Amino acid sequence: MITVLNPGIYCTIQDLGRIGFAHIGVPISGAMDLHSASIGNQLLNNNKSAAVLEIPFGGCKLQFEIGLTICLTGADFNPTIDGELVALNSVFKVPKGAILSFGSKKYGVRTYLCVLGGFDTETVLKSRSYYKGITASSYLQKGDTLSVGFNEPIKQKSHAKIKVDAQHFSANKISVTKGPEFYLLSKEQQENLIIRVFTISNNNNRVGYQLEESLENNLKPILTSGVLPGTVQLTPSGKLIVLMRDCQVTGGYPRVLQLSDYAISKFGQKIAGDEVRFLLK
Repeated sequence: MITVLNPGIYCTIQDLGRIGFAHIGVPISGAMDLHSASIGNQLLNNNKSAAVLEIPFGGCKLQFEIGLTICLTGADFNPTIDGELVALNSVFKVPKGAILSFGSKKYGVRTYLCVLGGFDTETVLKSRSYYKGITASSYLQKGDTLSVGFNEPIKQKSHAKIKVDAQHFSANKISVTKGPEFYLLSKEQQENLIIRVFTISNNNNRVGYQLEESLENNLKPILTSGVLPGTVQLTPSGKLIVLMRDCQVTGGYPRVLQLSDYAISKFGQKIAGDEVRFLLK
């Protein structure tokens, strides 16, 4: 069990998401950076669907009420256990009573705390991913206790680790494919969409990232149609919105591009002010 001493900012339990419920209007959700979350579960030999704790901006502080085997992945905010720095992408054992906290940013936006056996929190519609109106909790709260599915006694230190490609956090090129309405754009509009550098605005969250720069847009709204995480919508004002894990399931703006699952993970480690370019595959 883990006790939340400081809930941080928008910390949530996430897994692979709520697949198969779009027909009743339920978003997929899941870890923003599924790639990093999956690395932690793989190192721990967890099931790939094991729930993890998503920690944006390194803001939370947690106390371990029992000894646990864990792995931290994703963004690096200089994590410490009882004041001593610990390595990311490495499996290690945390003793009972220890406190995990975070410091200044080195890279990335979202860190993932993965525990052996995964977090044993509420399951709704086949997922533990937090989402307001679906799960009882929307974000961590001070004093929350998080149960763990399985724990092994602390015997010896594990040295399992992996080297992660820094490009996952630093690269500004985001792979995309053409969306259903891409072909309605003029040749010039299509070229501008691909060659321009876009800046992530302050209007970004788990639902979507709006980009600062505008494109000329003379397209009419489309009939309400299905959208997915990674769909890039072109709004009437010419602004682009990159839909993320908690996005709605339908929309009426032209869908001009689509990010791959890995590209969504890279995008989920960006912050306001970061610049990106779309790389058409």
